[in-house]
Amino acid sequence: MAAPEWTPDSWRHRAAAQQPAWPDEARLERALKELATLPPLVFAGEARRLRGALADVAAGRAFLLQAGDCAESFSDFSADSIRDKLKVILQMAIVLTYGAGVPMVKVGRIAGQFAKPRSSPTELVGVEEIDSFRGHMVNDEAPERSARVPDPARLVAAYHQSASTLNLVRAFTKGGFADLSQVHLWNQQFVASSEEGRRYEQIAGEIDRALRFMAACGIDLGREEALHEVDFYTSHEALILGYEEALTRRDSITGDFYDCSAHMVWVGERTRQVDGAHVEFLSGIHNPIGAKVGPSVEPDELLALCERLDPERTPGRLTLISRMGCDRVADRLPPLLEAVRDAGHPVVWTCDPMHGNTFTSEGGRKTRRFDDILAELRGFFAAHDQMGTWPGGVHVELTGDDVTECLGGFGDIAENQLHERYTTTCDPRLNARQSIDLAFRIAELLRA
Repeated sequence: MAAPEWTPDSWRHRAAAQQPAWPDEARLERALKELATLPPLVFAGEARRLRGALADVAAGRAFLLQAGDCAESFSDFSADSIRDKLKVILQMAIVLTYGAGVPMVKVGRIAGQFAKPRSSPTELVGVEEIDSFRGHMVNDEAPERSARVPDPARLVAAYHQSASTLNLVRAFTKGGFADLSQVHLWNQQFVASSEEGRRYEQIAGEIDRALRFMAACGIDLGREEALHEVDFYTSHEALILGYEEALTRRDSITGDFYDCSAHMVWVGERTRQVDGAHVEFLSGIHNPIGAKVGPSVEPDELLALCERLDPERTPGRLTLISRMGCDRVADRLPPLLEAVRDAGHPVVWTCDPMHGNTFTSEGGRKTRRFDDILAELRGFFAAHDQMGTWPGGVHVELTGDDVTECLGGFGDIAENQLHERYTTTCDPRLNARQSIDLAFRIAELLRA
């Protein structure tokens, strides 16, 4: 018996985890119909270019930097915040490009990362049980029952904020802000102001010498387009399936379906059930897609997921995002690498060192230790070295703001400082200096 044909709404016939309990189905359907009439946020051709770039990552010819906010906010939205976040990602990319000696594929957790999965549908505020905060696409973080009611109008608001964000990102990345000399100057400033500046000065100095060498060879750096603008792609977790369905379009050139809410979308650790609704949806779109892979997954289960999401074994189609935790990566990751390699799946392997290392401080705030983040990355690289596979990238949560949400790293943030500038709406993020610090450390791993 032939399998039923995939359609953008075929996920509705499967069990869908982590979906809000919308109180008014009629309002929800009106919001989704409105979204379905709006222009796509990204285009199929852009998604295909990203897939080609990720095919180079899968082959060991490039490296993926995927970074951005844990959860974007409706309230903290400005040109300055977008600029500062992009600035940090570009700084990291320059350091990593030189460290890896290969092109850097830059993908932001931006322009759509408005929804978050939750471990429980409700939480206690004092003695009152209210719905959990699921991201601004769904409800509000205020600890009040009325604020936590899912509101379909937020889906449309998320679309419009994503469109505005994308417009600004495209202007920045193509309008001179991403100029190599400019970004390198920012990194020099980081080195000059860092107590560990000598540790990073070698890489920064080598980039300087490389630029001078190109100029001495007669290369007109001012005329080299690749030195003044960059390709930058967007991504988010495809969590709220009605939103993703409404923004799915059939490409006029190929006839294939693309989720035009982002260039790349992924399925999370809580929603990657092989027979579930999220995997069903991702199996039919032609975007590059990702899947979070935690310590509980077994090799056979992961192979079944790979077969479901990429049965044709298309390079650049599937990215597996490892998030094991620093104490489990050495044991849990190598058998998965071996199984996927031996089955011939040309996946991109990337490391999310954030989510497996989250804990609650004595003061009650969720946080992460910089040293644990770095330890998981070291374990990730060591596992790939052991298996003879390519450690294809990193996936981190960060902000351009001077927050105090993760412990250690640049500035050596202590637990008693967490309250000073703790502004995340969900999980703790690296601040700008911690992010650049991490990039230099990863560059050392790549060079090794």
